[in-house]
Amino acid sequence: MGLLSKKSKETFVTPLLNNNPVTMQILGICSALAVTAKLEPALVMGLSVTIIVALSNVVISLLRNTIPSRIRIIVQLVVVAALVTIVSQILKAFAYDVSVQLSVYVGLIITNCILMGRLEAFAMGNGPWDSLLDGLGNGFGYALILVIVAFIRELLGSGALLGYQVIPQSFYEMGYMNCGLMLMPPMALIIIGCIIWVQRAKNPDL
Repeated sequence: MGLLSKKSKETFVTPLLNNNPVTMQILGICSALAVTAKLEPALVMGLSVTIIVALSNVVISLLRNTIPSRIRIIVQLVVVAALVTIVSQILKAFAYDVSVQLSVYVGLIITNCILMGRLEAFAMGNGPWDSLLDGLGNGFGYALILVIVAFIRELLGSGALLGYQVIPQSFYEMGYMNCGLMLMPPMALIIIGCIIWVQRAKNPDL
C-alpha cells in the first residue's frame, strides 16, 4: 500500500515500454505521423497529451461513482474538450509559433484513442492517484515515441535539432546531403514500424 506501492509503480512504468500506447497498443499513430518532422512540436504535443490524459483521468476518477453509465462517454468528452481548449489557449498565448506548427492536431487530441481508452478502461474503475499515474505513464510513453521519431527525422532531414545546426558544415562541404524523405509523413510510419519491430524482437512475449 501507499503512494509508491509496487502496483503504483507498475501503473506508471508499464506504459513507458512494455505496454506503450503507440508501439504496443498502436494508438495515437495519426498525430505521431503529423507532428514529428521537428523535435519542438513533438515535445510540445507530447507534453500537452500527457497533461490532458493525466488531468482527465483524475477528474473522471473523482466523478466515476456519480456518472450515469448511459452518458459516461459524453461526460468524458466534455472533460477532455474543456482541458484541450485550455491547453490550446495557453499554447496560443505563450508558444504561438509552435501552436501554428501543430495546427489542428491540438484540437484533435479530443479524439485521441489513448485518452478515451484510458478514461474508459482505467479511470472509470480506479482511484484518483492510480488514475493520475496511469495518465502520466501513458502520456510519457506517447511522448517518448514522438521524441524519438522527431529526433531522427529532424536530425537526418535537416541536420538540425531544435533549430540548432548539429551536423557540421564540413560534412556538407565533403558532399553530405540531408535526407529530404525524412521530412515526409511516410518516414514517420517507417520509423515507428522499426521501433515496434525492435521492441517486439527483444521482447517476443509482449
